[in-house]
Amino acid sequence: MQNTTKKDNLIGSLLLLLTAFIWGSAFVAQSTGAEYVGPFTFICLRNVLGAVILLPVIFTLDTIKKKNGTYQKFGKKDYKTLFIGGAFCGIALCFASVFQQLGIDEGTEPGKAGFITALYILLVPIFSLFLKKKVRPVIWLCVAVSVVALYLLCVKEDNSIRMSDIYVLICAALYSVHILIIDNFSPKTDGVRLSAVQFAVASVLSLVPAVIFEGIDLKAILAAAPSVAYAGIMSSGVAYTLQIVAQKRTEPTLASMIMSLESVFAVLTSLVILHQVPSFREAVGCVLMFGAIIVAQLPDRKRKS
Repeated sequence: MQNTTKKDNLIGSLLLLLTAFIWGSAFVAQSTGAEYVGPFTFICLRNVLGAVILLPVIFTLDTIKKKNGTYQKFGKKDYKTLFIGGAFCGIALCFASVFQQLGIDEGTEPGKAGFITALYILLVPIFSLFLKKKVRPVIWLCVAVSVVALYLLCVKEDNSIRMSDIYVLICAALYSVHILIIDNFSPKTDGVRLSAVQFAVASVLSLVPAVIFEGIDLKAILAAAPSVAYAGIMSSGVAYTLQIVAQKRTEPTLASMIMSLESVFAVLTSLVILHQVPSFREAVGCVLMFGAIIVAQLPDRKRKS
């Protein structure tokens, strides 16, 4: 990251805060949209909008790079890497998104879904073990705390667990795989183009089951349009662009912590808009999960020194 001034850091932090708010409030949009259309239809439409909204972003960034003399023309090998990476990312994104939407559709509250999904931040380093990467000891502590948090969030007093919560847990695991795939391909190609391709792939993959299992109901789609538009345009397009701009102005550790507020905003917007109040047990689980997520992102002092 380039050297930044205090003003740059402030602007970047505010933009990332707005990004986290958009992502968090998108859980509410997913919940309201689920009242009208099925999970495959919602994911298909959302990703179509996400892909389309990134096209002008790609054009704008290319124009800026050409003026700055930093533009690099794509060759056949570059496009091959882009489409292979986009395909793998799109497959992982599609399955993760469908399980998340299915969980919300089956009854998991948006706020709770936000915190369970955020578990991917802790799962990524664990899954990295299969890639022969080391895991810091503090991560294991955070995982232990997150298990307690999940128990409080998902397991009822009669020791039962809703299937909808299990769907969101599967979603968190799949998002971890998605992050690892992105981690592999993003250094090899343009990040915005990669995101646009993955959105397009995810929309195509979800289209077939949407038509077969849910059918095409234009009235229902129109009723869900505001929710789909917010999730597709704001969450996928606008928020992603804000993240790109803001992270250039913000220290990486601070940036990741601010974006972790997505789960907090999911609870707050769910409370304000849907009037869904978490129980004391769930609130404690949210606090523990958020604490584990924040600690997991703190830099290693030995590595930093």
